[in-house]
Amino acid sequence: MTTTRPHPRVDVLTLPDALRLRSEEQPDKTAYVFLHNGEEPRESLTYRELHEAAQLRASWFVGAGLSGRTAVLLYPSGLEFVRTLLGCMYGRVAGAPVQVPRRREEVLRLRRIADDSGTSTVLTTADVVRDLRERFGDMPALAELTLIATDGVDPARELPVSEGGHGDPTPPAPGDTALLQYTSGSTGDPKGVVVSHANFLANVAETDELWPAEPHGTVVNWLPLFHDMGMLFGLILPLWAGIPSYLMTPEAFIRRPARWLEAIARFGGTHAAAPSFAYELCVRAAAEGKMGDVGDLSRWRVAANGAEPVRWSTVRAFIEAFTPYGFAPRAMCPGYGLAENTLKATGTRQDREPGVLWVSGEALQNGVVEPAAESAEGSVPAVSSGGTVPGTRVRIVDPATRQELPEGQVGEIWVDGPCVAGGYLGRPEASESTFRARLAQDDGSGPTHLRTGDLGFLYGGELHVTGRLKDVIIRKGRNHYPQDIELSAEGAVPGLFPNCAASFSVDDGERERLVVVVEADGRVLGSVGADGLRLRVHDAVRETHRITPDDVLVVRRGALPKTSSGKVQRQACKKLYVKDELRAVTATVATAGTER
Repeated sequence: MTTTRPHPRVDVLTLPDALRLRSEEQPDKTAYVFLHNGEEPRESLTYRELHEAAQLRASWFVGAGLSGRTAVLLYPSGLEFVRTLLGCMYGRVAGAPVQVPRRREEVLRLRRIADDSGTSTVLTTADVVRDLRERFGDMPALAELTLIATDGVDPARELPVSEGGHGDPTPPAPGDTALLQYTSGSTGDPKGVVVSHANFLANVAETDELWPAEPHGTVVNWLPLFHDMGMLFGLILPLWAGIPSYLMTPEAFIRRPARWLEAIARFGGTHAAAPSFAYELCVRAAAEGKMGDVGDLSRWRVAANGAEPVRWSTVRAFIEAFTPYGFAPRAMCPGYGLAENTLKATGTRQDREPGVLWVSGEALQNGVVEPAAESAEGSVPAVSSGGTVPGTRVRIVDPATRQELPEGQVGEIWVDGPCVAGGYLGRPEASESTFRARLAQDDGSGPTHLRTGDLGFLYGGELHVTGRLKDVIIRKGRNHYPQDIELSAEGAVPGLFPNCAASFSVDDGERERLVVVVEADGRVLGSVGADGLRLRVHDAVRETHRITPDDVLVVRRGALPKTSSGKVQRQACKKLYVKDELRAVTATVATAGTER
């Protein structure tokens, strides 16, 4: 068995090239392992087995006439998704991964994505087909899709829709579409990001340079595989680096966060990634005595923390909670990325501890960075999301004038480099404005940029993310970042879960009104009541931010719309609020008050 991973070679131009190389040089090495219930190894794949399974599926797809076309990939977390994804890439089928629907509105979103990508073909498993037909068989949106189960077959069987028999796949080129990554921020208007093989390899090479995966490395991943972060860390990075990846379902983690850390300890995990709220759940579980003895975490080298922005309180609390288990502070690696850049844009290198800059909160509201002492009144932490690696560049730009801003000023984050995707499928105008933006002083010869829609600033060459451009709440000329208001809301009452609040402004025709929506479970509601929770959130926001909520709405846990990675969808929540479709636990009563 190979003990040192081969360096990437010039003939590795696509992900199928990378798999082919692994199958030749490390055929019997374990590539992926699926953990049943997030704990016990249930199924595994070697590189040889994955290569053969992917080639088999590719031949089916070619025979079915799917090569050069698009297919929706509808899989739960598991190894069949890995086989089919690589099979699509071998067969030059542009796969569009989508979350398996659990509600009727998610079936409608599935149909919208299929229509947007120009296909009616949905590749999935036999269990998913059975479940969808039993639960949503009466929906025309589902009936008009062709569901094809790719699992449980052998080389002697034809693909169910095949009429022409098996075919020989034509290898993809670096510029060919490897994937359509549909953005999760909007449920009503899904946009497919066109990611090429060259984009994938550039991003994973940058990730490996920033957070090297040595030959003894191991990935442990619970993130959904159809999501950009889960796919890059759970599937692509391990394939590129030639190291095993242990996979579990998101549900296994959410039900008991200790499973993630236990798996990292048990299987020697060195690389894992998650949004900030996942680290918060682990901290909460530890505080409540639900973590137990997770084991030795000393081999964990990269705990990538991706959120907009990363919370310093979470970083500090996680380090304090798990240092006794061997977790090294420098393993916490905040970073910044987005699907439009394939994933990673910046990151904190693993040889240094996470950085934080304390700044004047009042100055930051005016878009200016004024460093301050941590103990100074009104100072707030801004966590560093690290820097780039050569090839990718981040600029801070005034979104109105398109003038580049100097260090220490807040503006929109613009990115250029080989990881920037080709655009949105079938949306030339949106692609031009988002993926090919130019600075105002550019005469046409300079680089084009990806406009991220995120706000941040550079300081000491490192990126600090402050929020989303469209989510900023402006009151009396001051910028209020919704995540700060939400953090205050979450801390108003003990027992509230992380990521349980959404704040946004609503124009009622006369002025902008600040709305805060908080979800709570029965324990919290039983201890303080809905009215008590509403009042405490109102007072916490007013006291901390000198801005008074016009409405605080309390809803049952699970009512807030969230992305597949667990982030609150503020704009989707706002739409539900405006349409009066968020059901309050009790009658909503606006709390009176004036701004100070």
